[in-house]
Amino acid sequence: MPDVEFTNLFAVALIALLAPLLLGLAPRLRVPAVVLEIVAGIVVGPHGLGLVDVDEPVQIVSLLGLGFLLFLAGLEIDVHRLRGRVLRLAALGYLVTLALGTVAGLGFSAAGWVRSPLLLAVALSATSLGLVVPVLKDAGKVDSTVGQFTIAAASVADFAAVLVLSLVFSTEGGSAGERLVMVGLFALLVVVAGIVVATAGRSQRIGGVLVRLQDTTAEIRVRAAVVLLVAFVALAEQFGLETILGAFLAGAVVGLVDRDASSHPRFRIKLEALGYGFLIPVFFVTSGLRLDLGGLVDDPAALARVPLFLLALLVVRGAPALLSIRSLGGRSTAAVGLLQATSLPFIVTATQIGVLTGLMAPVTGAALVCAGLLSVLMFPSIALLLLKQPVSAASIPPR
Repeated sequence: MPDVEFTNLFAVALIALLAPLLLGLAPRLRVPAVVLEIVAGIVVGPHGLGLVDVDEPVQIVSLLGLGFLLFLAGLEIDVHRLRGRVLRLAALGYLVTLALGTVAGLGFSAAGWVRSPLLLAVALSATSLGLVVPVLKDAGKVDSTVGQFTIAAASVADFAAVLVLSLVFSTEGGSAGERLVMVGLFALLVVVAGIVVATAGRSQRIGGVLVRLQDTTAEIRVRAAVVLLVAFVALAEQFGLETILGAFLAGAVVGLVDRDASSHPRFRIKLEALGYGFLIPVFFVTSGLRLDLGGLVDDPAALARVPLFLLALLVVRGAPALLSIRSLGGRSTAAVGLLQATSLPFIVTATQIGVLTGLMAPVTGAALVCAGLLSVLMFPSIALLLLKQPVSAASIPPR
């Protein structure tokens, strides 16, 4: 057996277990488990108490967790919601986000805080769809106009942010033109793969086999989804693109093919169990292990970047919600803006790529991640209060 130690992976898995357990024991503490996982990683990591290191087993499982996180984010996208006026507003809102983000990036670049204004704009341009949907469910607003607009805006932002990050800031090298051609070829192969998967799923013979094996130890649908995920990630890597693009599109393809889940209602639950039960928490804890807050704590000027980045995130990603104010009203628009500005997983991913490519200093990356943590802590809770606020009789327009 190879000489590999699993002590660090055990510690990471233990943190992943204890974080939601502690929150479950303290229900009044409305903090997402992901925040506690990252904070715990910071505390026990090399830049904290030095109890846990990022060795090879932790690194491999963390990479799988990142892939599954993007896969499940792609799975959340409902293509059928992305149409008509909702889609137009979501696309226009993302363009406004990029414009505002570029202005913010230029300002922070002039201050010497970032080396690439566009990278900062892209880092601030995504919304954590996986964190936003539960808030809308708690408020009973998923199928409302507010919910549809928020989910559509988050879906467009997630897809566009992953695409731009992979196209412009890939760590694989090559010119932007070459990567654009590769993205086109990759997209073509994704479409072909989606057609093949959809056609196979409609086959009565193959469909019968899938139904027969889906709830046995074969778990055939889960295995097929994992194969598609790994295939798209490997394909993206071969095309010189970021693997996160492959993982995200694999989830989108599965979500599109899996529209009618009446014959396999537990399929998505199983995928979420695999991802959120093990792989994804390891990624977040590992992100905390890698986060060096020493520069922020030692330098008050660096620490001041955190609230400014949080404000930038609120303006850059939240302001485009004003495009829907005529349809939603002031209170709901404010809630949508806060939900759109809730972002953490993509910020973690973008900052890691920025530090790896030398376009972002580690202290800036740490400040951005801290701002993302604060957005997850604050924005959904305030949005939930706004969405649950009862409407007074005086505010109801006459019929």
